[in-house]
Amino acid sequence: MDIRLLPEHEHFRDEVKRFLEAALDDDLRDGARFCAGVFQDYDTNMRWHRILYRQGWVAPSWPKQYGGAGWDLLQRHIWTTEASLAGAPGLAPMGLGMCGPMLIGHGTDEQRAYYLPRILSGEDYWCQGYSEPGSGSDLASLALRADIDGEDYVLNGTKIWTTHAHHANRMFCLVRTDATRKPQQGITFLLLDMDTPGIEVEPILFVSGEHEVNQVFFDDVRVPRSNRVGAENDGWTVAKYLLEFERGGSGAARMQTALMRLKRLATSTRAGELTSLADDPSFASKIAMAEIDIVAIQYTEFRILAALSQGGAPGPESSILKNLGADMSQRISELAVEAVAYYGSPHQPEARTVGSNVAPIGPAAALVTLPNYLNYRASSIAGGTNEVQKNIVAKLVLGL
Repeated sequence: MDIRLLPEHEHFRDEVKRFLEAALDDDLRDGARFCAGVFQDYDTNMRWHRILYRQGWVAPSWPKQYGGAGWDLLQRHIWTTEASLAGAPGLAPMGLGMCGPMLIGHGTDEQRAYYLPRILSGEDYWCQGYSEPGSGSDLASLALRADIDGEDYVLNGTKIWTTHAHHANRMFCLVRTDATRKPQQGITFLLLDMDTPGIEVEPILFVSGEHEVNQVFFDDVRVPRSNRVGAENDGWTVAKYLLEFERGGSGAARMQTALMRLKRLATSTRAGELTSLADDPSFASKIAMAEIDIVAIQYTEFRILAALSQGGAPGPESSILKNLGADMSQRISELAVEAVAYYGSPHQPEARTVGSNVAPIGPAAALVTLPNYLNYRASSIAGGTNEVQKNIVAKLVLGL
């Protein structure tokens, strides 16, 4: 596999680096550095979103005809890598990375014309209504009922673990429209306005104290039937297509950045009589093993990029990256806790607020170490558990 860049891609990399150097200020970098959860905080996310929107780079993978950057696969990989290495904040994936591509692939002309510009500009901020109590990994068993009443669906039930529902003004949602069919055949895909009467959002606080997810209740919520994506009772097809985008992506660059931070942390941490923890053979071996595995993930991404360059959707191989990425994010967070030791214990959310003048107890990097560790416990469950991903790989990739 030849992974050398062509001259035009080298020029593109230089352009990206110049842009990042000019566009990223201390507040944006601090927002990324002090991000305690899996998702970037809303304010930092939206500020970076608007900067990229003005630049025309907010949707790298979207075709130009829909307002995207229209970059090829290698350009997207370069952008993700350089943005991560530069310490840029993340963007919320629900609109740009999931709902948008889903509408491009399955939406009507009217839905694309209305929603896509609003996703690009940031006017619409989306959340995902998939999981339900008792129906997480077994998504097909969802029970949120949608009954037809004239030109509307009437929704009753609940969704849970809904990331950023307290910020979102839109939701894409799976509902049960026919309970008499096989579970996957009675599901419909809907788009809805979070301000619709009957929707109530209740916070779920992580053990780290972060408010990232919610439970959403629906009490006789009316959604126009024109907000359906795809055919009635065929929402499973749309959902599977969208999940390929949720589980794909270039994660190795983010892991490399996290590992670089870990190395700096280990270098600045004393370990008994040693100059630093990085000089401890046992800890150095753990970092080396993580680095080797990240390189393996990087090459897995390259292989998938090579396959995607021939056209088509990410496919079931995205489950491989989802699994590997979840495991690696947990390993790095565990090593970071080991590195900061007791400095990970103080709970100082005010000290990691952008612009705060509260002095941290211990190294600044320790402020998010324990919250990251606690929050990444969910990475092997969220978006489809590791066990589910392994079943997908066994069936659709290995043919077992």
